Amino acid sequence: MLELAPAFVDAVTLAQETGAASGPVITKNGMAALAVGLAALAAGYAERGIGSAAIGAIAEDESLFGTGLIMTVLPETLVILALVTFFVG
Repeated sequence: MLELAPAFVDAVTLAQETGAASGPVITKNGMAALAVGLAALAAGYAERGIGSAAIGAIAEDESLFGTGLIMTVLPETLVILALVTFFVG
């Protein structure tokens, strides 16, 4: 990701010098979409570890199903919160 930063800065500088870009590079909707996308990516990453641990715990003790289910669903609340901020903003 950091390798792309100099190319991005060069593109923005070139656009400003030529007068091609009069507004922001990323619009308000683009920033909101990026926030929702990154929240979904992070939730998926978190669910990967939580899900495998929950399956292992359920395999040993079936009474942990409810706890495993709740722990697996918790990261998705972050995506819901990101969607709320998208629609509010």
